[in-house]
Amino acid sequence: MIIPAARAAPYEVCSRASEGVEPLCDNARPDGGSPLKQQNHPFEYAAQQSVSSEEAAGYLESAIEMARRAGEVILPHFRNDPAVENKHQDGGYDPVTVADRAAEVTIRAIIAERYPQHGIFGEEQGFQPGNGLTWVVDPIDGTRAFMTGMLHWGVLIALFDGVEPVLGVMHQPFTDEFWVGTNDSADYRRGVRSRQLSVRSVASVADAVMGSTGPQFFATPNAQTAFNALREEVRFTRFGGDCYLYAGLAMGQLDLVVEAGLNAYDIQALMPIIRGAGGIVTTWDGGDASMGGQIIAAGDAEVHRAAMAILGRAR
Repeated sequence: MIIPAARAAPYEVCSRASEGVEPLCDNARPDGGSPLKQQNHPFEYAAQQSVSSEEAAGYLESAIEMARRAGEVILPHFRNDPAVENKHQDGGYDPVTVADRAAEVTIRAIIAERYPQHGIFGEEQGFQPGNGLTWVVDPIDGTRAFMTGMLHWGVLIALFDGVEPVLGVMHQPFTDEFWVGTNDSADYRRGVRSRQLSVRSVASVADAVMGSTGPQFFATPNAQTAFNALREEVRFTRFGGDCYLYAGLAMGQLDLVVEAGLNAYDIQALMPIIRGAGGIVTTWDGGDASMGGQIIAAGDAEVHRAAMAILGRAR
């Protein structure tokens, strides 16, 4: 399957905005969606690669092992004053720790050994093209929580077939939790226990509990206005959580997650988990969420539509 030209342009989604700093974007998506940043070696939509059920099962087990191995590398640094650098040298703050980098090296090494033909797109080392199947990796989503000793962080690993992520794994090593999804099903695992994930339904936006990492990440006036309009309509909003917000939605603990400035590695692993649990994840304008940008996830289809309408009217 060839992706329409409007979805195959050489663009990469801007990284999450830092507090007080606009998102790192200098142009708009050709399809009119969230702003993207053009790069020399972009990670982009491409011809869809076929993945059989048997292959997907093997890839999923590999992703779980990669996440576990990365967790083993990360844990010695947790609550142990890890070395931190700021990736923004021109203002703002985007931290990376020695644990982030070591975990991505570990994941990349496993992929290179098992699937040398596959591509890799990771937060810390960028995009390495392959045969059309690409592993999308955020070694620690929630670095700020990690470096302050809090628990709302996780290892994120997805496999992208050129059109969408076909599987996703989120792992919190300290609590030994896994969220695993394949778009058709999703489950939660901790130790020997496992249970199927299922989102919950609510009657209306007014009954919905919404999560977002922080108001500072809505870095443009239009995004702030739109988010605040929706915030006034929901039951209440919980700030903080990064990937844990989406995991909570898949578990039926939250009803909406609304964010802006995400990159592909921030969201792809979470998409099959949410979808597998019966939820919906798109851009604010209802487009595909695989390349990040302004993201809305919901457990209920009617609430998703109503929330998008509120966001759209306010912008």
